[in-house]
Amino acid sequence: MAEKWNEEGKIWEPDHGLLDEEQVAKCARADEAGAFRSPVPTRMVSNGEYMPIPQTRQQKEVEARIQELAESAGKKLGIGRRRFLAGTGGMAASLIAMNEVFGRFFHVDPIEMFEPVAYAQSAAPRNLFVFDDQLHMVRGSQRAGGAGLRALSQGPSSAPNFKANPYNPKGLPDERGDVWGVWNPSLVGLPITAANAQIVQFIKDVFLDSQVNIALLSNVTASSVTIGSEARRAPRNVDEALRGEILTAAQTAAARNFVNEISGSTRMMAHGLLYVGKGNLPYIQEQTEKNQPDSWKGYNISNAAKVDDDPNSLMRQWRHDDEEVAYPTFALIEKLYQKQKTKKPGFNNICVHKGLAPGPPDPERGHPGDMPKAAKDWPHLNFITYHACIQPAFFLYDSLQEVKSGKMREGVPDISWTTEYAVLVAPFQNTYAEIGTTWASSVVTFPTVAAHIMGQLMKFMGPDRIVFGSDSVWYGSPQWQIDALWRFQIPEAMRKKYGYPELTEDAKRKILGLNSAKLYGIQGVGSGNLEKRFKPVPKDYEQRMSKELKTIMELPGFTADKMSKFRENYRASGGEPGHTRYGWIRTKD
Repeated sequence: MAEKWNEEGKIWEPDHGLLDEEQVAKCARADEAGAFRSPVPTRMVSNGEYMPIPQTRQQKEVEARIQELAESAGKKLGIGRRRFLAGTGGMAASLIAMNEVFGRFFHVDPIEMFEPVAYAQSAAPRNLFVFDDQLHMVRGSQRAGGAGLRALSQGPSSAPNFKANPYNPKGLPDERGDVWGVWNPSLVGLPITAANAQIVQFIKDVFLDSQVNIALLSNVTASSVTIGSEARRAPRNVDEALRGEILTAAQTAAARNFVNEISGSTRMMAHGLLYVGKGNLPYIQEQTEKNQPDSWKGYNISNAAKVDDDPNSLMRQWRHDDEEVAYPTFALIEKLYQKQKTKKPGFNNICVHKGLAPGPPDPERGHPGDMPKAAKDWPHLNFITYHACIQPAFFLYDSLQEVKSGKMREGVPDISWTTEYAVLVAPFQNTYAEIGTTWASSVVTFPTVAAHIMGQLMKFMGPDRIVFGSDSVWYGSPQWQIDALWRFQIPEAMRKKYGYPELTEDAKRKILGLNSAKLYGIQGVGSGNLEKRFKPVPKDYEQRMSKELKTIMELPGFTADKMSKFRENYRASGGEPGHTRYGWIRTKD
């Protein structure tokens, strides 16, 4: 049992977190109560900051069904239940049980409980072209970059860095009843360090540990900076903004060039930073000449618009349909595209972060109200909306409540702001929905929300205008998201009720890569031979990094092998995942 030091009594005593004695009497330690250790959580586990709710009826049904399947399958295989649950058969049994109770969200066949080969065959095929439209890394000087997002995906094993879900401060349950569920099982047990999101680990996660063929490296326009002894504020110009960027435009291009050089093929593309407004036009021109960006990435919510020539004025937020601020930038990109399109066919792709921003429905915060006019006024630009405008930040409890509320828009549940976005941009063929983080934050923990979002985007925009992005390496290697999308299906009852199209294999291939291939002028990727076309990144890539590149990336000298050793040590300590969860579970009403 966890303990805390009582300074007054000079003794160690049980640590119940913030629970009082009456609450503790109704609970038990999750790791000591003999709770069933399933590959997926089957009851809420509290870290002591809130009172866990009792196990729900559906959770009990899932748990009982997993136990039944594990017992019967384990006997047939001649192994114990615990060993069965630690393997691919245990995950297959969990998916089957979840499908039976919550709805058929995942394609899984009973044979997968018995044959690891069958489980692997149902995963994403090797001839699948995958274009990851949104990936991130951080420069070496940004020591804490992405740690909170990593913890969100990794779950409770993020301790001691994080003691609770950093994006669920109220301790609300996800659809499975867990407040801090694991998104990416491969991260469990690994430490959270600055190296997780830097270039060395990035290359391993994306090119060695996933089947991504082309990775689009993104970046973030700085919204605030600290200059000298001044209080933190919006930058006055691009030079100031550079200090606050997690990755500069030059670093983005350098990483792309390195990967493509050592692989001998186009494995990575790079975003330019979309600082808008008249005062930032020279920087758009400069990036084009020096960095050769493949497309552009911006943030409405970021203070990234320089609206005048006053050197002392602060940059501010912006919206797509602002004729005085955004349009001059769009005009310059469209003009430059005429010279760049042969070498950079995706140069006219305007990728903008929208959503993940609780608050009023303001386009400067990411609301989609500015999209129709901009899309209409600039038909030769492609507007790719990142995160598909989902409003809640990373934990979609509010979205699930909206689905349950019965509030409708155009005959479907009104999920802020994604439903409105899909309806607004439906008529404009130069608009595309990117699903980075929106997919990651829903497919495991809120599958009902994931099904509605995918169904709505397909219903209003069609499968040709949705693009996959993993928003990794915040969440580790993208592979778990690729596998989840390949297995995912919209339940038939939901499709019939709301008129959603079926998420077919053809649609999945488009979303996972073929749509982005068209946007970036990549030919001949739908017919296989991907291994010849996209040559592997050498495993000794770190040794090939020059001092110049390490200097550009501000690297302190981390090695990719460290993560592998941590994982090996973790597995060596127990051999197999134990599915142990730490915290409090409710045992009495």
